[in-house]
Amino acid sequence: MNIKKSFEKRIENFKKLNEIQDIILKACKIIKTALDNKNKILLCGNGGSASDCNHIAAEFISRFQKERISLPAISLSANNSVISAIANDYSFEKVFSRQIESLGNKNDILIAISTSGKSKNILKAIKQAEKQGLKTIFLTGENKTNLNVDIEINTPSKITCEIQEMHIAIGHIICEIIENEL
Repeated sequence: MNIKKSFEKRIENFKKLNEIQDIILKACKIIKTALDNKNKILLCGNGGSASDCNHIAAEFISRFQKERISLPAISLSANNSVISAIANDYSFEKVFSRQIESLGNKNDILIAISTSGKSKNILKAIKQAEKQGLKTIFLTGENKTNLNVDIEINTPSKITCEIQEMHIAIGHIICEIIENEL
């Protein structure tokens, strides 16, 4: 096991995030506009990405680094009862789209996270958000999806754990920028 090599690989990945900073700033701009207009942020993802959604929602609601007003954010990955009811009554593919149908309003923000960019329930969530007029931000790996989203943030890796590490860093960067803009 070579820990130094593992660190060096991650440092290289994070350096590559400089190449997508304009896209991240665009995402921050549409989030800030939505929040200024009293809209909310919805987040969805599976597995580790679900944990990232919970984490980022908590940063918006509580605080990131500064004392400030609480910001409206809901992780659609957090409520076990809702997720299992929808999965049982409909299908797992609808666990997020059904929640968006209920909770999403025009000009709210959907932050969807999928390392592969192919999760069926995430794709259905994006379609439902589009149908309802939400702004969509999609975090995924390096392969572009060509989905109809407002912002697609592609991280420079095909390796799931590396993508996840960059996704949480991007989430923190977004929180920091939004917090500093308030």
